Amino acid sequence: LVAILLVYIIMVATFRSLLNPFILLVSIPFAAVGAVLALVVTGTSLGMPSLVGLLMLIGIVVTNAIVLLDLVEQFRRKGMDARAAVIEGGRRRLRPILMTAVATILALVPMALGFGGEGGFLSTPLAVVVIGGLFTSTFLTLILVPVLYLAFDRLRRAAYEHDDDFAAAAEGATAAAPAE
Repeated sequence: LVAILLVYIIMVATFRSLLNPFILLVSIPFAAVGAVLALVVTGTSLGMPSLVGLLMLIGIVVTNAIVLLDLVEQFRRKGMDARAAVIEGGRRRLRPILMTAVATILALVPMALGFGGEGGFLSTPLAVVVIGGLFTSTFLTLILVPVLYLAFDRLRRAAYEHDDDFAAAAEGATAAAPAE
């Protein structure tokens, strides 16, 4: 939890927004679900190596989401609407995110199978957690982060329109008031 809080604080400072880092952090619970499922399926116990793997997994998952959302934000600054920016950003970042995830998973398979030598009892739980969490979170990040971005963008626009309507109504009421 401390790691997640620290990551959130750093992202708030980086993005200068409270909402975008929140969208990024939504992918973390899905990584945890995949990690727990992998532990259950393999019969691996939850211990210190697994928790270290979970910390590693949080960093990987957040990095993947940042790569996607940062490009979407760049497109938005260039004038694209939210939907077009998400589609183009997803199209351009799909391959790098998948390549990174697949390479990491394949690199950790020998560790997960216990080929780590003398430290296998430490490296196996770490690898199992990262593989399971990365498998689920990669696909959900590619789907969930863009969907949440669009949903929050609609909410943000609706709030701004509501504020503009309120300001216009207040100006109209002030102009219609009789002068004293």
